[in-house]
Amino acid sequence: MTQEKKQEFTRRLSCCNRGGMVVVMYDILFAYLEDAEESHPKDYGAFKASVGKAQQVIRRLMDDLDFTYPIAGSLYGAYQFANKHLSLAVCKNGVQNVRDAKRVLGNLYEGFVEAARQDTSEPLMQHTQQVVAGMTYQKGNLTETLQGSENSRGFLA
Repeated sequence: MTQEKKQEFTRRLSCCNRGGMVVVMYDILFAYLEDAEESHPKDYGAFKASVGKAQQVIRRLMDDLDFTYPIAGSLYGAYQFANKHLSLAVCKNGVQNVRDAKRVLGNLYEGFVEAARQDTSEPLMQHTQQVVAGMTYQKGNLTETLQGSENSRGFLA
């Protein structure tokens, strides 16, 4: 994953609510799966590392399930299916199992995106810097500016 993508995910996580956080986690998962597909025939080490990171995200999604809701059991089964297929992808050194896991997770992703659109709760992080992006004084480049960037953000030593 590129440094730019990591920064984008960090920005999105700093201003999202609960529903948005699940969507961002899925986006991170899909970024790792795309990295795995791109590196597959050329570099087995990078393929294995990308699949491993995708499995970490799936395990985190599994750990965060609330089993007081009936849907959590179905989600857990889908996550187990995807995790099993990613393990098989590493064992067989094949990309088809990655695609199968991606297909199943893609269907879940669409549901979480719709749920996040309807979530009107407050952002999870408070006192974060506001990022304003726009075209200013640089032809063809997007410039980002941080608003309210004081020296102290609530931490004193």
